[in-house]
Amino acid sequence: MNSSSSAPVAAHRAHAPWIAYLCLGSSMALVGSYVGLSKLLLAVFPVFLLAWLRFGMAAVAMAGWVKRRPGETPLSRHDRILLFFESFFGNFLFSICMLFGVGLSSALAAGVIMAAIPAAVAILSRLFLKERIVPRVAMGIACAVGGIALVSVVAHGGDDQGGSSLLGNLLLSGAVICEASYVVMGKKLTGNVSARRISALVNLWGLALVTPLGLWQAMSFDFGAVQPGSWSLLLFYSLAASMVTVWLWMTGLRQVPASSAGIFTVLLPISAAAIGVVFLGERISATQAAAFGLAIAGVLLATWPRRS
Repeated sequence: MNSSSSAPVAAHRAHAPWIAYLCLGSSMALVGSYVGLSKLLLAVFPVFLLAWLRFGMAAVAMAGWVKRRPGETPLSRHDRILLFFESFFGNFLFSICMLFGVGLSSALAAGVIMAAIPAAVAILSRLFLKERIVPRVAMGIACAVGGIALVSVVAHGGDDQGGSSLLGNLLLSGAVICEASYVVMGKKLTGNVSARRISALVNLWGLALVTPLGLWQAMSFDFGAVQPGSWSLLLFYSLAASMVTVWLWMTGLRQVPASSAGIFTVLLPISAAAIGVVFLGERISATQAAAFGLAIAGVLLATWPRRS
């Protein structure tokens, strides 16, 4: 009787990680896609207004996710503090750094720089979770930093729209730190709060933080000049950035350690770069390809699971 009852449990444990992996991978692929597509939206909306509209649309869509479900543990003071900083770094600062950075840089450069996220997660895990950084991870961090340095000092085509600036790359590097903080804090939250409620509460904090700046830019903005296609892209961006990606990530993170989840952020730079090449007409030079390859090598070195 014990063997028959334990079989479904074993099967569930065998399949659950793959579902979690699918959630994590899908989340990062969506993040990369809207990092690239946000360059199109920045041609229509100013940064703070774009962020405000994003959080506002997502707040409407997730209104039913805010309340605590039956049987769910009430939020502790520690959880409330974590939710605020999860939103401050993962939504508010990440959006501002990413949007300004992409506006001054390129989707391709953003993809290369975002490849440093797993290395940043490793560093923050060492500082705040007391995880030891093994030599292989240290080599991965060095490769990722090398990729960032290479793409930062090379000019990308002069007048070409794929070009980037030092300030843009610094802002994108700031977005990397924000995203890594989001991963580390999110792991602590998933133990006590449901993925849906985390998504909704983090988005509401983001809306509250950006509302003064969003209203300031909205007062002088001509909403009538926005084309229907831009509104459709904005809706996709809002739901993907604030609702779907957060829910997918938190769902997967419940069953996967933060250090293991970091490897899936490799899909963020890959999808961001693909969007830049396919939809934005950006070209990959030999130097950019080398920088991208170096950054991806750092990701694999830092996050590839060790054999047991």
